[in-house]
Amino acid sequence: MKAKGNILKLISTFTEIISMLELGGIIILGILAQWVAWKFKIPAILPLILIGLLVGPIAAEFLSEDGTKWIEPIWNGNEGLFPGESLFYFVSLAISIILFEGGLTLKLSEIKNVGPVITKLITLGSLVTFFGGAITAHYVFYLSWEISYLFSALIIVTGPTVITPILRNIPLKKDVSAVLKWEGILIDPIGALVAVLVFEFISVGGGGEFTKTAFIEFGKIVLFGSTFGFTFAHALNFAINKKWIPHYLLNVFALASVLGVFVLSDNFAHESGLLAVVVMGMVLGNSNSSYLKELLYFKESLSVLLISILFILLAANINMDELLLIYNWNTAVLFSIVVFVIRPIGVLLSTRGSSLKLNERLFISWVGPRGIVAAGIASLFGLKLAKNGVPGAEYITPLVFMVVLGTVLLNATTARIFSKVAGVFLKKSEGILIVGASKVSRLIGHYLETNGRHVVLIDSNQTNIKESKQLGLEALNSNIYSDSLTDNIELNDVGYLMALTGSPDINKFAINKFGKQFGENGSFRLITIDEMNDPKNNPKEGLFSHTDDFNSLSDVAQKFPKIHEFEINDKKHYEDLIELTNTDKDITPLFVKDNKGELEIISSYNKEVKEIKKGHKLVYLGKPLETII
Repeated sequence: MKAKGNILKLISTFTEIISMLELGGIIILGILAQWVAWKFKIPAILPLILIGLLVGPIAAEFLSEDGTKWIEPIWNGNEGLFPGESLFYFVSLAISIILFEGGLTLKLSEIKNVGPVITKLITLGSLVTFFGGAITAHYVFYLSWEISYLFSALIIVTGPTVITPILRNIPLKKDVSAVLKWEGILIDPIGALVAVLVFEFISVGGGGEFTKTAFIEFGKIVLFGSTFGFTFAHALNFAINKKWIPHYLLNVFALASVLGVFVLSDNFAHESGLLAVVVMGMVLGNSNSSYLKELLYFKESLSVLLISILFILLAANINMDELLLIYNWNTAVLFSIVVFVIRPIGVLLSTRGSSLKLNERLFISWVGPRGIVAAGIASLFGLKLAKNGVPGAEYITPLVFMVVLGTVLLNATTARIFSKVAGVFLKKSEGILIVGASKVSRLIGHYLETNGRHVVLIDSNQTNIKESKQLGLEALNSNIYSDSLTDNIELNDVGYLMALTGSPDINKFAINKFGKQFGENGSFRLITIDEMNDPKNNPKEGLFSHTDDFNSLSDVAQKFPKIHEFEINDKKHYEDLIELTNTDKDITPLFVKDNKGELEIISSYNKEVKEIKKGHKLVYLGKPLETII
């Protein structure tokens, strides 16, 4: 008996070691996948799911001698990370945090302001996908209408986490990038909400028996989910604004609140927790509280870790027989209809009558990768419905994973090529990114904007940002030391960088960090006071003149806050004018404007402008030249 006990103890210890190795391996592989995605500028979901399939069903079928998975998510009697239904609980909690983050990004004001195209895409476009996908799934795979509608609800979502890496290196017209970006952000929680509601309806309907009881239960789910989400969002906001929670506990307290709301709502009305956290995120996201940015950063970091673990687990949990369910021509037909018929119809209908050209509309219809929320919720709902014996539920997870992987692979490999074929690829990036939004920057930005250039100002000073927006300028409240700018696909048409802050260190840092990405046509910065006082130290990236730093420019802008144009006769005339501006502290040269209206940024080597012809104009800041010539 003693020997038997020792053997059991050894087996238990060995099992614990294996589980620890599996858990550690998942975290390491997940973060490695995230790094690979960042390095090669591909959506992280792609390597995550591929790794999960490799260590799961593929390993069991082809690589493992005993036919077991390298990572077994559910305890099978011998090994596995999650006993019983605990995987469901982990997935539910992880998805709740991811959906809460999605809800935080959904600004109701932005839905109104982003334009009719994006509004139609997230409404009319979603309806086309919802009904079109359901009809296709029903008649191609012969699934019940309930399961078909759940599938179509899940594939509505196109998340920003998959679109951003695909479009990051494709220079596009700002309007096209903005449409794709905002569609991904806004449709994420909306699609999740639709999927949750469809799932709740299936759950309470007993697999399709739409009885009076089912409708009552469905109403309870919507009521409790909405009520708990709305109430606790306001309660949390009130507590934070009253400073009842210390700053160092702010993020973890918010996390605990989200999990608490999820569990509490679920106890009152089964499966209402996901709805509650989406509503909670939406309410908090629209409260405009000062702590929101910090909270969002924390949730983003947490989501990266959860996503890394979650999708390896979910993909590994798929069995080979589930993959074989979709290993047929029906899958190819379904995928083709979803991608090449339903998506284009939705986009073309939503963009009808807009300012977008046909080639731009076609490109938007081509780029529609499904993302993390779709895959995560599909796995959760598929597992739960299959466990409850709902017919056809076993198809949900593999079908959605197929659409996610297929669309990500298709768009990641062909988006750049298709942009060139469609004629939306910008051969030359003419946009200008101005670092610093002081009065000087705002004057220059406003002039450039009125002359047809896409201008974006960035600054960490909220007042400067506010004043820039009052002038109608695009301005971002951003810290240049963060990586948020590199992920902003709306800056894809930027080819010039001008660092105009009062800090020489920031100006130099901006050039070094963003020069390659945003300054392919030219990266410039203001000279320092030391460089200005040393005629021999004139940097090639210097701006405007060797006699003007930030302080002198600010003085000129304060005394003469206007940008002028002065017609040039020839190269000699230009050089004489530049000589005059170099000696007059109240005049600073900015650009040379040619006969076609094109602008050339003047560097601190301001006499070395390549071409000057009669009719060209000197653009300058300061007192009018007419008064001194």
